[in-house]
Amino acid sequence: MNPHLNLLQPYPFQRLRDLFQGLTPNPEYCHVNLSIGEPKHTTPAIISEALANNLSGLASYPTTIGVAALREAINQWLQRRYQIPALNIDKAILPVNGSREALFAFAQAVIDNTGSQVPVVISPNPFYQIYEGAAFLAGAQPYFINTTLENDFVMDLTQVPSEVLKRTQLVFVCSPGNPSGKVMNIAAWKTLFELSDQYGFVIASDECYSEIYFDEAQPPVGALQAAHQLGREFKRIVMFSSLSKRSNVPGMRSGFVAGDEEIVEKFALYRTYHGCAMNPAVQAASIVAWNDEAHVQHNRALYREKFAAVTPRLQTVWPQTQLPDAAFYLWINTEQDDTAVAKQLYQDLNITVLPGSFLAREAHGVNPGRGFIRMALVASNAETIAATQRICEHLRI
Repeated sequence: MNPHLNLLQPYPFQRLRDLFQGLTPNPEYCHVNLSIGEPKHTTPAIISEALANNLSGLASYPTTIGVAALREAINQWLQRRYQIPALNIDKAILPVNGSREALFAFAQAVIDNTGSQVPVVISPNPFYQIYEGAAFLAGAQPYFINTTLENDFVMDLTQVPSEVLKRTQLVFVCSPGNPSGKVMNIAAWKTLFELSDQYGFVIASDECYSEIYFDEAQPPVGALQAAHQLGREFKRIVMFSSLSKRSNVPGMRSGFVAGDEEIVEKFALYRTYHGCAMNPAVQAASIVAWNDEAHVQHNRALYREKFAAVTPRLQTVWPQTQLPDAAFYLWINTEQDDTAVAKQLYQDLNITVLPGSFLAREAHGVNPGRGFIRMALVASNAETIAATQRICEHLRI
């Protein structure tokens, strides 16, 4: 077996199941799951219908690069959303089966571990666990940058030692961030690009939460948009996007990567051998999804309503609760043992949240997730408000 498999730690939700082992949730309440970032809003009918109407495509093998119509739909969406010039749909855009598998596979294609020194992959901490697994399985060493209240939950690469940056081949960034919901500003992107130019590392920009935000006039800036605004080409930049959160289709497994043509072309070659082409019916439904914004605006409105109802209530028991910049998480500093809080909410109130320490690693002498819980406001409005009310009434006793 690949010895790097021994470096993988249990996934956060496995750790959560282990934490709850032997506990019996209060049967007086219906269960409300706020632990996993799985959208529960209804899938738009236009997408479901497109999927059903194109099942005849199952009779054909799909190509790795997908049909031109899908790549062009993505291209048009990128131009509308980020105000960037049209990309070459044959070289700079590649459909993928959701951002999760693409983020993992990307590291396998990008990392060169044939040198005398172990390559480094930089990741925020807390982080999406795929980043760490991708680094280990590519034969690289993760280097974590703690994102805390003190640095406004943004990675500060200027604090990374130069000897580490010299070995760095890949930097994962996530904006809007998971779990903090923090959005990188142009200044942060500029610093990242300058360091990439200096040290030659590739930037993998995870933007799967980019379409969940609160101000319709100020959508989060993405990597390609920031580069364009700064007069920079897309050299060593690849963005990852997905329909899962945007369009409430996590089970459809549809997303894309876009950016540096040379890297995307090589990644397409890797994927040809990997055998991960997108289902033809899913491609047809994805074209419909990327071409429609009405359902996305409605989706955002539902989240805005929930956050507006929930955030001030939770501030009465956890005063440091803050509305995120974007995404659908509350990253709450409970100022208590986060695992104890999660157990209490599960056992007493039948509410599941994720301890923040499960999303982070001990780095530079601290686990930056300790004391925090992540609440995913993905359940219905009624369920989310009911769960919040339970918490407030219980913890104020």
